[in-house]
Amino acid sequence: MLEDPSLIFLFSSLVLLLILSGFFSGSETGMMAANKIKLRNLSKKSKTSAKRALELLKRPDQLLSAILVGNNFANILASAIVTIIMIDYFGGNVLLGSVILTIVILIFSEITPKTMATIKPESFATRSSFILNILIYIFKPIIFFTNFLSRLILKLFKLDAKDASLNENLNTEELKTLLEESGELIPKQYRKMLSSVLGMEELVVEDIMIPTSEIIGIDINEDYKNATKIITSTEYTRLPVYQDSIDNMIGILHLKDSHSFLENFNKNNQDYKKILQKTYFVSQSTLLMKQLREFLSNNQSLGLVVDEYGEIEGLISVEDIFKEITGTFGGDKEELEKEFIKLKDGSILTDGNSKIRELNNYLNWRIPEDNAKTINGLITEYLDQIPQANLCIQIGDYRFEVLELDDNLISKIKIVKIWIKLFQEHH
Repeated sequence: MLEDPSLIFLFSSLVLLLILSGFFSGSETGMMAANKIKLRNLSKKSKTSAKRALELLKRPDQLLSAILVGNNFANILASAIVTIIMIDYFGGNVLLGSVILTIVILIFSEITPKTMATIKPESFATRSSFILNILIYIFKPIIFFTNFLSRLILKLFKLDAKDASLNENLNTEELKTLLEESGELIPKQYRKMLSSVLGMEELVVEDIMIPTSEIIGIDINEDYKNATKIITSTEYTRLPVYQDSIDNMIGILHLKDSHSFLENFNKNNQDYKKILQKTYFVSQSTLLMKQLREFLSNNQSLGLVVDEYGEIEGLISVEDIFKEITGTFGGDKEELEKEFIKLKDGSILTDGNSKIRELNNYLNWRIPEDNAKTINGLITEYLDQIPQANLCIQIGDYRFEVLELDDNLISKIKIVKIWIKLFQEHH
């Protein structure tokens, strides 16, 4: 029986069809799982197969149709051959043959090639691209007809195949997850920086501005000695110059002009005003990334932040935005340690003017910061009234204990994460 030429031919055809089915299954997985960025990099290295694979992926409907037509053709023909073999040579037990064929297809034509393609998708995609390109041309009439019917069915469900391309775009949270899962592929410092950039998507100028109470500038009513001290000790390249208060701005002093400014200022010569740059105003609600672009396009590096009524609320500089990007929130580690004092019980001692964002980034906490930007603001918003001394409240997973007040503002507060407290109590 085994020497029968017809049987040998049938078995050989069956093996060939199973290999062909495995090729289609692996190609489908490889093409769909292939990283387009990696393929683009390969194409830049003059890899023709990578370019061809990218072209095929531009029309996923045609690609999938060709693969599915080819795979179904191979499996149906294999089933027909098994039926012939079982009827002519094995007593007509077609059911047994179907069971055996199903198991063989699952193992050798589905699971194995798809697993291999999952491990090395780009390799499968590039190597199969040539044959798939030919098959698309051969099956073109069938592909056209099947795609036409498919589009009609999709319209019934108000779907469009073109919308599938939108799934390639990752949102911010997905990109953050991708960064977290990148491991050692991306160095830690770069991961932190990229995460900071992604986190800036919804940040506005108000979130990182220096409030008016903390602005360092030169009051022209002050003496020459004090003005000199401010200029020599500042970390910024530009300083606001005002009279009496920040609300009465005169201009911005660039440190490269500080010598001429001080010389005229010392002589009480009003010419120093000609040295100052015009004040640049920005809205507190402007998105941070948009403000960075505006700074660069207008050749500005410092702006006074105003609210909807035109009142000055603070100051922001390009340096502040770059600090946000690089992750140096609120200054150096030493400054943060002074602002957020760690106590032995795991709690933090700080004042009400401290920014929630800085505290969260410093300790990797998640105190709500959607509305209120400072601890004072958060407590006042939660209570809907001015807080009182010796008050203890819980907001989310954090407990706040107001220790001291100064002019209805919290001057000293203790904050602890609840789970830290519970852990310490049980140990």
